[in-house]
Amino acid sequence: VQLQASGGGLVQAGGSLRLSCAVSGSIFRINAMGWFRQAPGKERESVATTTSSGTTDIADSVKGRFTISRDNAKNTVYLQMNSLKPEDTAVYYCNVRLTVRGGMVPYHYWGQGTLVTVSS
Repeated sequence: VQLQASGGGLVQAGGSLRLSCAVSGSIFRINAMGWFRQAPGKERESVATTTSSGTTDIADSVKGRFTISRDNAKNTVYLQMNSLKPEDTAVYYCNVRLTVRGGMVPYHYWGQGTLVTVSS
């Protein structure tokens, strides 16, 4: 299983970015997809998650500014980030909970991380 994240970069405060994370490999079922972030000196935190049933969970710190979506046909999850603030600066990681073909239980897999820098 491979997770390929993209879309990070440098943006001014108030700007927008869209992150993408494509999942590939021998996949039986994707249960949940989401994004986490880790700022310098801080612990990794959940930003947004979405389940196969359509349930989404957005962190209070980004609610109203960030939107998570997924394309099941492409096994891809997106994070649309609007009205970015300097405090959104972090490495963003995609995370997927899935069951591989022939597997019995789902496991979590992580992408490589993409850096988002918001300048003031």
